[in-house]
Amino acid sequence: MSSRMGLITSLITFVIGALVGGLGIYVGAQLITGKGSYEQAVTAAIIGALVWTLVGTFLGWIPLLGPILTFGAYLAVLNVFYPGGWIDAAGIAIVAWIVLVAVFTVLGPLGLGVFSGVGVPGV
Repeated sequence: MSSRMGLITSLITFVIGALVGGLGIYVGAQLITGKGSYEQAVTAAIIGALVWTLVGTFLGWIPLLGPILTFGAYLAVLNVFYPGGWIDAAGIAIVAWIVLVAVFTVLGPLGLGVFSGVGVPGV
């Protein structure tokens, strides 16, 4: 029974993290491109997290180049999901990061900062 509760808790944490990460990407996409839906942003967050994890696992260990390739792969996901090219993808990522830092700064003191933003690196 305990392992099932752990799995359910992990799944709930992941879903909330994806919804929060999607919020950051949605705000970034709206500010930078004016395009996209919240559902699209959540999907981009989940796929972005998966790509970040895979590339980081297999290439992240390479000094200097690994982190660049990992972040580049993440930007490629945003670039595929949203119009505007690489600069706009970087802008979306920066705005998403700022939004989630602000959200967690507000929620942390309320005891609600236990979640992460899935699909937004560094948050």
